[in-house]
Amino acid sequence: MSEQNELIKRRLEELKEIKDHGINPYPHRYDVTTDSRSVIDGFKDPESDEEKEKNKEVIVSVAGRIMAIRKMGKATFFLIKDETGKIQIYIKKDEIGEEAYDVFKLLDIGDIVGVRGYVFRTKTGEISIHAVSYQLLTKSIQPLPVVKEEVTESGEKIIHDAFADVELRYRQRYIDLIVNDHVKDTFIKRTKIIQSIKKTLENYKFFEVETPTLQAIYGGANAQPFVTHHNSLDIDLYLRISNELYLKRLIVGGFNRVYEFVRDFRNEGIDRTHNPEFTQVEWYQAYGDYQDSMNLFEEVVENACMEIHGTTKVKYGEVELDFKRPWKRIRMSEAIQQKTGLDIANMKKEEIISYMKSNEIDCDPKIEHSKGLLIANLFEETCEDDLIQPAFVYDFPIDTTPLCKPLREYSMKQLEEMNDDPEQVVFAERFEPYANKWELGNSYTELNDPILQRRLLEEQVERGRGGEKETHPLDEDFLNAIEVGMPPTTGVGLGVDRLVMLLTNSQTIRDVIFFPLMRPV
Repeated sequence: MSEQNELIKRRLEELKEIKDHGINPYPHRYDVTTDSRSVIDGFKDPESDEEKEKNKEVIVSVAGRIMAIRKMGKATFFLIKDETGKIQIYIKKDEIGEEAYDVFKLLDIGDIVGVRGYVFRTKTGEISIHAVSYQLLTKSIQPLPVVKEEVTESGEKIIHDAFADVELRYRQRYIDLIVNDHVKDTFIKRTKIIQSIKKTLENYKFFEVETPTLQAIYGGANAQPFVTHHNSLDIDLYLRISNELYLKRLIVGGFNRVYEFVRDFRNEGIDRTHNPEFTQVEWYQAYGDYQDSMNLFEEVVENACMEIHGTTKVKYGEVELDFKRPWKRIRMSEAIQQKTGLDIANMKKEEIISYMKSNEIDCDPKIEHSKGLLIANLFEETCEDDLIQPAFVYDFPIDTTPLCKPLREYSMKQLEEMNDDPEQVVFAERFEPYANKWELGNSYTELNDPILQRRLLEEQVERGRGGEKETHPLDEDFLNAIEVGMPPTTGVGLGVDRLVMLLTNSQTIRDVIFFPLMRPV
């Protein structure tokens, strides 16, 4: 029998013995009056023997998981961990009674207990609780990994026998959270980042809403959806890839500033910065444009950084990022010209293809029909690695999205002429924010011309028939909403998981998602 199975067998025997004492090892509730951090922060050393005696009359009640036990014959020191931290408990046989102490000896690391007692400082200087009673609240059957901490003379903390198997940590996040304090800290910071984003948006009178996760027609992004089936209606449905089209419907309906935190689902690859299920926040502002969204985006991120670090500077790996406003802003065509020397807008499509092939730049043959998509592809392959510090890349080819307004300097006649010429590129009021080479979001001055909107979505349908995998389907109800009339609007999508990665120095998206998707074992 393996060592693990032997430990489980022993714990089951202890469980039976505890029950034989007439004790329920899984009671229904326990009165907790405080937590470890409050006990430690609130303790003041008594200045006299009289104060010391009065301290014994002030009883606190805490509960937590046993993380270490040090037995000393008729007395024991043990460490419990609760939501706020750890605190040492001192328990003495003569004070709690022989039977209660015998039961206590059947407890293990990982068991959850409640303790009542008074606070004191030990001879070694550690603030502790002197137990007057305890109660077993949960007997643990599965042993925890024993993680030991050593503090060197210089104050450096060394971790021994850490629960470090990466895949096991993701599969058993509950154990990861118990034994690795830094993991819990990351998720606390994640929540603070989300709360900060909400606070900034609500300061600008944005209204939080909810839109469908199950959609009859997916849209709002270029992505492959997950498909499911509704039995009663006998129809296929899609898990949301974006909430954009629904939020725009709300703008049409008269909600001028809306936002929503959502789980989006895209049936695509898994890597360091991609998970099939991820969190986005999208917000839409009537009567604004993409410049307004740039300003608000950088404020949202700067505020979130300040919230958890107290500074706009943050270390990610070996790089120091500074999210202080204003961020660098550069047109896509200018970024390409600075990197390659190419005047991309005035080159013919075949010249771009030839340049990419001669420089061994990856290019999907399925996009060679579109000069705009080629330009976007060239930018991604040549420029993204230079975007370390926060920056906005703006004015994308309109081929990259059917939901965005063309640049305002084009006249209606120019647009008609350019649309008829495959060698002309219409640029649109779209930006993407970058930091650490990563795209953090997406934003447009939203298209509200119903005639152009229909034409661009119909072109997407044709491109899908031509073999492109990631195109927008035609959503007639959305087009009907645009025909009802949407005011000038700007919208933003911000990738929450990637932002949390950057602000918590997490090296993979799985480190900032409680339960990332894993292949079944």
